[in-house]
Amino acid sequence: MKVIPIYIEAGITGFESPAAEYKELGLSLDDLLIQHPNATFIGVANGESMRNVGIFDGDLLIVDRAEATKHGDIIVANFNGNFVCKILDKKRKELLSASPDYKAVAISEADVFQIEGVVTRSIRLHRKTKELLTCLH
Repeated sequence: MKVIPIYIEAGITGFESPAAEYKELGLSLDDLLIQHPNATFIGVANGESMRNVGIFDGDLLIVDRAEATKHGDIIVANFNGNFVCKILDKKRKELLSASPDYKAVAISEADVFQIEGVVTRSIRLHRKTKELLTCLH
């Protein structure tokens, strides 16, 4: 992957010349974002319950099934037949949202609950591509 070495300020002060030398980055995005390729899948966030941890509706979630879950991890789980993205509270056996608008949900023995993986990264798409929109529908 070729990368233009531009350091972007919060204020607009100009950009380097488009003819600036490109540098070769020694890794692909797969290498940067995915630690266990055979155990990783990508999901799409739906809803606003995780916004206070920076996950917004439509963001891509990189979910790693090979990672062991720890207290406080952001996970994707099957909870009573619904796929959810929540913070795992292992101590109280609860699923937590990252928004005060949503209450914690207790995990009981009667619930169908299976952790699908740990969210290791999220990616915000500022412009969705036709290919992504097609695969989502």
